[in-house]
Amino acid sequence: MDKRIKAVYDALSAQCAKREYCESDILRKAAERLDGDREAASEVLETLVGERFVDNARYAAAFAREKSSLQGWGTVKIRYMLRAKGVSESDIAAGLAEIEPEKASARLDKLLESKWKTLAEDPQGKFKLIKFALTRGYDYPEVEAALRKITG
Repeated sequence: MDKRIKAVYDALSAQCAKREYCESDILRKAAERLDGDREAASEVLETLVGERFVDNARYAAAFAREKSSLQGWGTVKIRYMLRAKGVSESDIAAGLAEIEPEKASARLDKLLESKWKTLAEDPQGKFKLIKFALTRGYDYPEVEAALRKITG
């Protein structure tokens, strides 16, 4: 490994030690730092993967937990975003398994309850509430059940 590649490897391994990254993010970061040299960036990525600094399964699990609990995203949106990052379907499924269904359902209920307060007087309030929940990445059957609890 030449000096330039080693410097990029050192910088990225330090970043990976602090938080999770997926392979596509690291490849992009390495290529940027190496002025677009995809071959050298791939070498850096392979080394980081080999040393377990980068692991898509670990990334998917961390991403799913974070987006579900902190931002209130549903599984549809999380799956879509992980696919966009090039994470495999098996890693996505394992990551989504990290989400506790009861907590996700409670988050959806709370989210819809607070939004309903602003839409209760609107004639299209239910429609807007459904649209809001769907854009947050929840499945329609989940939204429908939560809506019945809230609006009666």
